[in-house]
Amino acid sequence: MVIKTAAKVEHIVQSELKTNLIGLCPEPEGLIKFQPKICLQKLKGLTYRSILSADLFDTEMLRELAKVAAYLQLKKISADEVLNDKIMATAFFEASTRTRLSFESAMLRLGGKTLSVAEAALTGEAKGEKLLDIGQMFNSYADIVVIRHTQQKAIQELSEYLRIPIINGGNGSDEHPTQALADWYALLKWKPDLMLGAASEEQLHLGIVGTPGSMRTVKSFLILALLFRHNISQITIVSEMADPLGVEVQSFCDSSPIPIDIQNDLQEVVGELDVIYMNSIAFLGDGYRTLGSRFKLDKDSRLKKDAVVLHPLARKDELDVSLDHTRHNLYFNQADGAVFIRQALLLIIFGRLEQVLPDHLIE
Repeated sequence: MVIKTAAKVEHIVQSELKTNLIGLCPEPEGLIKFQPKICLQKLKGLTYRSILSADLFDTEMLRELAKVAAYLQLKKISADEVLNDKIMATAFFEASTRTRLSFESAMLRLGGKTLSVAEAALTGEAKGEKLLDIGQMFNSYADIVVIRHTQQKAIQELSEYLRIPIINGGNGSDEHPTQALADWYALLKWKPDLMLGAASEEQLHLGIVGTPGSMRTVKSFLILALLFRHNISQITIVSEMADPLGVEVQSFCDSSPIPIDIQNDLQEVVGELDVIYMNSIAFLGDGYRTLGSRFKLDKDSRLKKDAVVLHPLARKDELDVSLDHTRHNLYFNQADGAVFIRQALLLIIFGRLEQVLPDHLIE
């Protein structure tokens, strides 16, 4: 009979993963197992703050935010009515399913209310109204606004007269910071050791299939990836473009503490990757383009046994449905967790987290 030490049992419980009919479902308990208390001080920098870029977040802030999301997902804190005096406007001048609905779901779950602009044709912008004037109106109508727009400069223009917090739900080909938070929430549940803030024995080789210079989800994901220099051995970007980074992304990659490699053949490196972040759709100013269409994954791809695949969705042919029912599929869990990470973010922005956390969970 083998007797396991408490430490070994703890590690087994922490790393337990469940698989159901829609892929891999890491349990949130691992995020709070060793450090259950929330350090409010590390999150106070987000109070009444606009969320425009992923570079707003540091490692400690991301870990504490993930713990709040875990408590919400596990229903260990009750926040059903805490935002019942708040209204969120979701102003989507570009098509969206997951981002708009998950933000609205997050707000409603917290007892708040939502106003929604589902398409640009329904706004004054269709008549030539300036975004800065629309921003002035939001001050009277809502307490926070989530915006998606086809133009990168739209966030700055809308913000000029805005006095309430604004969350960037995707601006052109620039950034999508809360998508990156959802991405890393899924990865932290999958590998809770990343929460410890120290180098782990298992170093991850991270693959990004896409073009960070023109894909907002990929860019924001990469920005947060650079926070985990103790846990990522290498980042490999796979793209068919000659310059997948562009000037801005190239500048922070040049100073990256993690080695970054660029390849143009996914099949050459797929067997080395522990995490594969895929995207093929980019908005390039005048419409959607499919980039990297020759890079595809299916159940027969030569993936490492325990490799996981992330995708911000919507997908096209690059991610075959045959992967949906495998342990490589982390992308559905990634989408599910977006509601909880956005709930956590709204609680923190409005300064209401302390109201819902019991004293024994506050550090």
